[in-house]
Amino acid sequence: MTFHLGYGTNGFANHRLDDALRIIADLGYTSVALTLDHQHLDPFADDLAERVDHVGRLLSSLGLRSVVETGARFLLDPWRKHHPTLVSDDTEIRVDFLQRAIRIAADLGSDAVSYWSGIKPSDVDNDVAHRRMLSGISQVLLEADRRQVRIGLEPEPGMFVQHLEQALSLRAELGDPAMFGITLDVGHCIAVEPVDAAECIRRAGDLIVNVQLDDMMPKVHEHLEFGEGQLDLSATLAALAGIGYTGVAAVELPRHSHAAPDVARRAFAALTAAMPSAERVG
Repeated sequence: MTFHLGYGTNGFANHRLDDALRIIADLGYTSVALTLDHQHLDPFADDLAERVDHVGRLLSSLGLRSVVETGARFLLDPWRKHHPTLVSDDTEIRVDFLQRAIRIAADLGSDAVSYWSGIKPSDVDNDVAHRRMLSGISQVLLEADRRQVRIGLEPEPGMFVQHLEQALSLRAELGDPAMFGITLDVGHCIAVEPVDAAECIRRAGDLIVNVQLDDMMPKVHEHLEFGEGQLDLSATLAALAGIGYTGVAAVELPRHSHAAPDVARRAFAALTAAMPSAERVG
């Protein structure tokens, strides 16, 4: 198999992290997208070093490859979801968090750290938001270079950077840094992109450092199980194989924690059935 099917821990929010990782591995997944959060490897915990060491050993024993996700809802501000961001007034808090995530990823041996721009505040104009993005990413890249961890900017519907072309343009504006990659959520391609997920994959090509798998409907940012939206799952997985992607491709269903084991089991069945014939699992 050219890439590693995985599941995101933000879809196991009601499980202990150790239990979630074991279930993911037991179901047959070979990777995990680990969302840093207060209940799952809190990046601000006093015993962080010991906890990272424990998680690293567990990932190794379970044979799970990993990426680090930074989309926790209320980790940085208990009152405001996903705040602060790279385009808000207090960007330094988000930058510090992303730098912490990079250090954790380096210690875990993770492929990449995934991040997004955030929603532009109504009182901030586009030029200011753009400058903040460039400045914030530049600071994060310094840590990425030091640790040799690639960072994947994720275009997110409704955020300042919501289209793949915007993310690629930012990378070019910064001089095409080696550590600047792309996180591609294939459901987002259905929701907001002018082309399908397979074409987005081909467009991003070898810049992809992390893939999130889910279904969606056009113009609706709602993560759905496979078959509930308009994603052509077989064509999407074939496109990943076609570009030679070898990283993590993890299911992203953050609102399905209430039934996590069953949802993860259904997702794995759908993924293995849709894999290109030469890449089929089992």
